[in-house]
Amino acid sequence: MSDNVITWVSQVFIVIFFALLLDFMQKRVARRLMVRFERSANYWDDAIAWALGPPATLLIWMVGITLAANIIGTATHYALFSYAATVREVAVIYALAWFLLRLTRRVEQSLIERHTPEALDLTTVHALAKLVRISVFITATMVMLQTLGFSISGVLAFGGVGGLAVGFAAKDLLANFFGALMIYLDRPFSVGDWVRSPDKQIEGTVEHIGWRLTRIRTFDKRPLYVPNAVFANIAVENPSRMSNRRIYETIGVRYQDADKMQGIVTAVEAMLKAHPAIDQGQTLMVNFNAFAASSLDFFVYTFTRTTDWCEFHKIKQDVLLRIYAIITEQGAEIAFPTSTVQIQTDAGSRASELLALEEN
Repeated sequence: MSDNVITWVSQVFIVIFFALLLDFMQKRVARRLMVRFERSANYWDDAIAWALGPPATLLIWMVGITLAANIIGTATHYALFSYAATVREVAVIYALAWFLLRLTRRVEQSLIERHTPEALDLTTVHALAKLVRISVFITATMVMLQTLGFSISGVLAFGGVGGLAVGFAAKDLLANFFGALMIYLDRPFSVGDWVRSPDKQIEGTVEHIGWRLTRIRTFDKRPLYVPNAVFANIAVENPSRMSNRRIYETIGVRYQDADKMQGIVTAVEAMLKAHPAIDQGQTLMVNFNAFAASSLDFFVYTFTRTTDWCEFHKIKQDVLLRIYAIITEQGAEIAFPTSTVQIQTDAGSRASELLALEEN
């Protein structure tokens, strides 16, 4: 073996050894930093330390291997090793993009874990994270292509022509994408909201908002997958954002209790004004309303303080039972559907019938 061969083999060994040593040291330092950063309240430091590990290992080894390849190529004059510099540049770009993607995912997870849904809009967090990942991916791809010798202007021109063809072929997919974008910008609902549509048979709790579909869990626990483009053409109600729940009931009493109606209405209104679960800052009305077919009707219109569905029904039950007690205390009764039949008989025909019976 000649001295030249021994020289470049030794150089390759030293480069690989230093790459191995450097990778070993950075892993130890990264582990210690992670233990220290996890104790702090700042989520950026541990996110950076966590995201930096695998990309740093990749970068160290790719730089070491390509440097070794340069040494081998210089000594042996093989054309294959001439691409080592290009591979190194692409590896650096890839490692940087990988680091940014991992950092984005870690920050997203930290924000979700350290904040409650009331303090943080999860939909906005997911949307921003997706936009950052898409931007990093597109930018890294463009820079890699430029590094590999492709013309970015040519790629963009091809992308413009190809974009028209793809746009016609995938118009529904693009409609869903822009529908998701409008959801993220306008935020008519977010993950965890109860939504329903009067135009479509859509009602349930939003579980996930994707770029193509929104997953809604119906109240019978079945998943409903709605294309995002649908939300651009329908009205969507968001009961989760209501400020109060309404009690609106019509109650009828008998016509025989017409003289007690004023006392009933006054007592029911006083009861509602004193009820701790009724929001006194909202509209409160108790009025005689109509002469119905078999009852005298009055209506109750008021709002509860709570918006919780189960608690609302308990409050409504309590209010209705109190109204029944008031009607009973006033000496009246709740009406039910009745019919009155009046029979009129002719006096002459009755006398003829009686005379016929006597003759028989």
